[in-house]
Amino acid sequence: MIQQPTAQPIDSRAPNEQTTPAEPAVESVGVGHAVAIAIRGLTVSYGQTPVLRSVSVDMPSGRLIGVVGPNGAGKSTLLKAVLGLITPESGSIQIFSEPLESYRQRIAYVPQTEAVDWDFPVSVMDVVLMGRYGQLGWFGRPKATDRDIAREALTMVGMNDFASRHIRQLSGGQQQRIFLARALCQQADILLLDEPFAGVDAATEQAIFDLIARLTGEGKTLVVVNHDLSVLDRFDYVLLINQQVVAFGPTSDVVNDRNLRRTYGGRLTLLDRADAVLRDNRGDS
Repeated sequence: MIQQPTAQPIDSRAPNEQTTPAEPAVESVGVGHAVAIAIRGLTVSYGQTPVLRSVSVDMPSGRLIGVVGPNGAGKSTLLKAVLGLITPESGSIQIFSEPLESYRQRIAYVPQTEAVDWDFPVSVMDVVLMGRYGQLGWFGRPKATDRDIAREALTMVGMNDFASRHIRQLSGGQQQRIFLARALCQQADILLLDEPFAGVDAATEQAIFDLIARLTGEGKTLVVVNHDLSVLDRFDYVLLINQQVVAFGPTSDVVNDRNLRRTYGGRLTLLDRADAVLRDNRGDS
């Protein structure tokens, strides 16, 4: 499962080139890292519209992995496939070398805030306790231990004082923290975050990054869909995707002008700004 790193971990195919290799090339995690998520030949379509084409990648455990690409690139679809929420046309997904079905309860998900019904009549504590339902079953009732775990999760995201509030009373950044707390309450090994920094202020963004650093330090694997290219240097690995894998590997190896332009199709203003930020953070001249 663990493969030697290639000199240049780049899929040479253009993002929209329709090819179907007999054995999809697997982007390696490198020596010394266990594989948390192994994806092989994943193809997903919505109706007649293809969204992901023959995606193969090994995501290492205990690392922060960014998933980056333009709108319609299949980023959120990739997370949903890993969660088992959609059925692919072809391909397979293994979690720590086990079938996805046997490990699903150990994967937590933080959706985009815009996908949530914020008028649903529940409190902050109710939402966070939903992270315990996998252990409780459909008809189980939260015990004192579950509530202790939920309070600890709220404390970790700085929201313990809001436990009795209705979720619609919260700001966008506070809502995002609550869904992070729900994921923490699940005590999962893998956390999938779909644009957690969208619509949050600088303080919340930093708080989320601090929490992510703590979780990866504990050996958790975090896969984060991200649209802000200026913060890519904070990620350990980056997957550049536009329906197909453009590049995957350590951030310093794969995030460069060539790969970004291949991913985004040459949106110059955005990419030049991102490239400048990355050069500054690396100390390049």
